[in-house]
Parts: sequence; C-alpha cells; structure tokens
Amino acid sequence: MKRYKIAILILSFLVVIEGALLIFLWVSRPKKIPKIPAARGKIAIVIDDWGYNLNNLAILKQIKYPLTVSVLPNLSYSKIISQEAHDSGFEVILHLPMAPHEKIRLEHNTIMTSMSEKTIRDIIAADLDNIAYARGVSNHMGSEAVQDSRTMSIVFSELQKRGLYFLDSRVSQGSVCPELARKMHLGFVKRSVFLDNNDNPEYIRNQIYQLKLKARVYGRAIGIGHDRRLTLQVLKDIMPELEKEGYRFVFVLELVNECMY
Repeated sequence: MKRYKIAILILSFLVVIEGALLIFLWVSRPKKIPKIPAARGKIAIVIDDWGYNLNNLAILKQIKYPLTVSVLPNLSYSKIISQEAHDSGFEVILHLPMAPHEKIRLEHNTIMTSMSEKTIRDIIAADLDNIAYARGVSNHMGSEAVQDSRTMSIVFSELQKRGLYFLDSRVSQGSVCPELARKMHLGFVKRSVFLDNNDNPEYIRNQIYQLKLKARVYGRAIGIGHDRRLTLQVLKDIMPELEKEGYRFVFVLELVNECMY
C-alpha cells in the first residue's frame, strides 16, 4: 500500500512537470512573423503645373508618401508652392516652359528654339531663382524644343553646371534628350505613364495600374499627373494599396541616381 502511494505521488509529479513543460513550450513558441510583401519595384509620382493657385495644396499635404512637385516659374503662387512643398517633405523641381509645335497658351519666357544661348541661360537662371529647392527640371510642353539639339544642349549644359537632373515628359517621339543626356553625362529620366489625360477616376486608376505593371517589369517607373483635386484624391486613396502590394514610392532623384549610361 505504501509503495502504491509513492507511485501515485511520482506519477502526479511527472504530470505536473509535463504540464509545466507544455506551458513553457507554448509561451516560448516562435511568434508568427508578419508577411512582408515581395518588392515589386519603385514608383515615382510627379505632379505638374503647380503655381496658378493654392486650391489643392491642402490635399497635397495629406499625402504621406514621396511625391515630386513640378512647379511652373514666375506665377502668382510659384514661390509659395515650392516652399510649402519642400517644408512638407516633397521633392521640388522646375517645370520649365519650352516651345511646343503649336504656339498657343505659352507661358511667360517660354524657351524658344530661336533664342540666343545667353537668353536661354538667363531664363533658366531666373526661373531657378524663382523656384527654391529645385532638384531637377522637367519640360512643360516643349514638343518642338526637345527635338532641337542646339536648344537642348544649352539647357543641359546649364543644368549640368548646377548639378540638376532632367525629366523628359516625352511629349515628342523625336526627342533628342535621351541620347544627348547620355553624351553629356547628365542625370536623366523619362516619363513612363501620363496619369490623368482624362479627368475621370476610373481612367486615372487604370493608368496607375499600367504604371505599377511597368514598375514590376522594369524595376522602376515614373508617372506624371497634374495639379487637380481628383488626381490627388485618387493617389491619396490608392498609394497605401500599392505599398501593401510591395511597391515603393520614391523621389525622381533616387531613380536618376540609379540610371547607368
């Protein structure tokens, strides 16, 4: 009888030990690691044509991802926009007015192919003085100018001197900019997709879908939209979704620095 009681005590002790061990193993089990989406590619979003007004500044500031704000020079709100964009953590570039084939609705001091080298350089200098914190330059219109080697050589020379890059909006299939930038060793990138040629939310979403496909295939892509409330609202809504899918938003400058000539 005594041996039976001892056996029961030993068995009970073992049960307690086993239970404690199971509890310890449960508590110390590896925690479930949150699934991190695979990297899909880098996306830079450029918003053109700032400077006419401050209508969309508030919604711009609600976007918590990298954006490149492209500001037209010498307009009523150019300086304010460039300052506010910079203070909000966005990248600022100069949206340089350049000659289109159709000479309509030209901005003041649009760079024309007939201008002298000095005039072109003076305009660029004045425009950059107006747009504080500019890290680069993109062409506003410019379908004629970007096809003219002389004009673009002068523009690129001035940008090179100032350590600025050039973003080709690709308004002309005959652009000399890619080859010229390569020869001059100028930081250069070009648009992948226009986001809002149609001011319709479904159209903009579809263009962003095309943009992310390019980023997935090529590792990077640049989308250009415009200073419009609808464009900014769609971006504000969709950018978190793309981040969850594994896409990373960057400034244009980061893509420029990755380019190899």
